[in-house]
Amino acid sequence: MSRKDWSLHLGLVIALLALNWILPTYHHGVFARIMVLAVFAMGYNIAFGYTGLLSLGHAMYFAAGMYGTGLVALYTDVGAIPAWGFGLICGLALALVTGLLALRTAGVSLMIVTLMFAQAFYLGILYFGDITHGDDGFVVPDHARQIAGHALSDAGLRYLIAWGLFSAVLIATLWVVRAPFGRVFVAIRENEERTRLLGYDTNRRKLGALVISGGISAGAGAAYALLFGYVGASFAGVQYSILPLLWVLLGGAGTVIGPFIGTLFMYYLVDYATGITDAYMLIAGLVLILLTLFAPRGIAGGLRRLWKDLP
Repeated sequence: MSRKDWSLHLGLVIALLALNWILPTYHHGVFARIMVLAVFAMGYNIAFGYTGLLSLGHAMYFAAGMYGTGLVALYTDVGAIPAWGFGLICGLALALVTGLLALRTAGVSLMIVTLMFAQAFYLGILYFGDITHGDDGFVVPDHARQIAGHALSDAGLRYLIAWGLFSAVLIATLWVVRAPFGRVFVAIRENEERTRLLGYDTNRRKLGALVISGGISAGAGAAYALLFGYVGASFAGVQYSILPLLWVLLGGAGTVIGPFIGTLFMYYLVDYATGITDAYMLIAGLVLILLTLFAPRGIAGGLRRLWKDLP
């Protein structure tokens, strides 16, 4: 990785850390939420932005991490870290199983199959409502929202943990996409047939990309449950499969920093539009159309024209 890569990404990490002591209370909480959701978007970007796998089922992985963590916390006495680890394992296992089946298709068929898997998962949450509390969801118990005696409901600690997760995933993603393993993802996206002719097992590499993507998404969902204390079926709905696609497209698909920019932009756009009118989605929709027309490669994609080494 070049010095420019490190300068850009470490600069973002340091800036976000400094904001912990600068931001007013409202924006402090918003930024903690945005960093966790940006991790979800970064996971999606591995599958879609770098490997070209258009999935509409990533809400399933996010919710798998969330419910895996939340249910363990609700029905056992384990602490926050083991609960988060269990949620992560649930997401990885689900990504492996669904990936083996879904990757037998491609293109639009892959999109439909992943959407159907996600809908089946969502309906499963509602069907087993006696355990999952159905559409109402449940609050994560306080005993599971502590690390070394410190409550995760504390705003300062919550921000630092969200920042730590975001920073780790950002740097890990940068390393993956710059490594030979990650460059094969890009080769598959650009020309899978030629990549196969070069001797790469493209099916195995796509499965690897989907498992990494699902694992990161599940890690974000598990962290969301612990940091914000709520688990709900709405996070497994279609909306949460479409949102990371929007965040990645707006920020810049196939760039490491793009998912964060897209999540930040979309979150504040909806937030401010809600304060102006009840028809806030009309404003959000118009802005998104304009951005799509004038910046088809997203915000970071536009910056890449100026900075060609932007990963």
